[in-house]
Amino acid sequence: MNVEEAAPATPEEQADWARRTVQAPGGHVYQSLAWAEHRRASGWRPRFLRFDDGFAVLALERSWPFIGGASAYLPRGPIAAGEAAETTADRLAAVTDHLAGRGVDVLATDAELPADTGYGDRIRRAGFRPIPEIQPSRHRISLPLPPDATDDDVRAGFGKSTRQRINGAERAGLRVARYDAAGWTDDEGLFVLPARPVGEALHGFYSMLESTGGRRGFHFGPRSAFVPWWQLAHDRGLLVYLEVNDDAGASIGGLALYRHGGRLTTVHSADRTGARTDHPGLMHLLRWRAIQLAMRERCNEMDLGGVDIGPYHREPVDGEPMFGLYEHKRSFGAEWVEMTGAHERVIRPWRYLAGRAAARAVRLVRR
Repeated sequence: MNVEEAAPATPEEQADWARRTVQAPGGHVYQSLAWAEHRRASGWRPRFLRFDDGFAVLALERSWPFIGGASAYLPRGPIAAGEAAETTADRLAAVTDHLAGRGVDVLATDAELPADTGYGDRIRRAGFRPIPEIQPSRHRISLPLPPDATDDDVRAGFGKSTRQRINGAERAGLRVARYDAAGWTDDEGLFVLPARPVGEALHGFYSMLESTGGRRGFHFGPRSAFVPWWQLAHDRGLLVYLEVNDDAGASIGGLALYRHGGRLTTVHSADRTGARTDHPGLMHLLRWRAIQLAMRERCNEMDLGGVDIGPYHREPVDGEPMFGLYEHKRSFGAEWVEMTGAHERVIRPWRYLAGRAAARAVRLVRR
C-alpha cells in the first residue's frame, strides 16, 4: 500500500482521536490526547498528524535551545492499526518527511511491532538506527485470549503452583478493588468497591512502588511525574488500578493497567513490604483478576508487560535479577514476544549535534 503525505489534523479529527490511535488494533495510550496534554506540561509540543484514509499519529516535539530546530518522538507510534508492517514503515517515512520539512532534526520512534514482522529491517533501510529504549522494556510477555475462552479454559493453562496460590489468596480473604472510570459493570463479584478516593489510592500505590524499587535495587522517578498522569489517565478511562486488600481492609498490593488496542497492558505492580510472606499468592490473584477483566472486555490479549532491562534487553536466564518475575509471568501460560525496539533517524546531523550540546549545557546550568 502506498500511503499519502502526512498532514496536520483538524480540530474535528482530533475530537475522534481515541478511536484512531488508542482503540484501533495495536493502539496505545501514549498516542492519546491525554498523553499529549500531560507531556505538554513538561515542555513538549504535540503535533497531531493524519492521513487521508483516517490514520493518525501523535508526535511530540521539543525545540533546541538557542540554535533553532528541534527533536521529535513518536511515543509507541505509528501504531500498527492492523496493517502490514510495510504500510506502517511507509507511514513512518511520511511522518518523517513532514516533520523534517518543519524543522525537526532527529526523530525517535518505538512503535510496538513484533520483530518477526520485518518492520525493523524496513525502517533501518529507510535510515533509522537502533537506540537505547525510551520506555523501560522493549519486549513483552503476552497471553492470547481466544474470544470463546472461559475462565476455566484460561486457568487450565496456568502452572499448578499459580492456580494453588490464587486459591490460597482467595481463601485467606484477599479481595481486589477496581478503580476504573470506564469499562464493564461487575455483576459477578470479582471486585469489591473501592474504599477510598482514587487519588489517595494512587498515592498509596506510588509509595509501594518506591518501597518495591528500594528492595529490588532500582530508583523510581519522582511522585510528581507519575501520580498526576495516572490520575488523568484513570479519569479518561485509559488506566485501571487494581488494589488487593487483606481481610482487615488494608492495601497490600496494586497493579496498574492501560486499556488500549484490544488489550490490557501491565504498567506497574507493587506490594507492601513483607506482604508476600503472609500472602504469597497476592500478585497471582491480582494478575488473575486483570486477566478476567480483559476477558470480560473482549480483549484479544493480556499484555503482562516486560521483564527485560537495559542495556541488552534480552530474555532473562536463571540467576539474573529479572528471572523470577519472568517465571512468574510465564506461569500464567504467557509467551515471550520479541519486539522491534526504539529507533531514530538523524535528519540534519550538524544541527542535531549542536542541539544536543546546547540542551546539555542548559541542563548543567540549571543544576
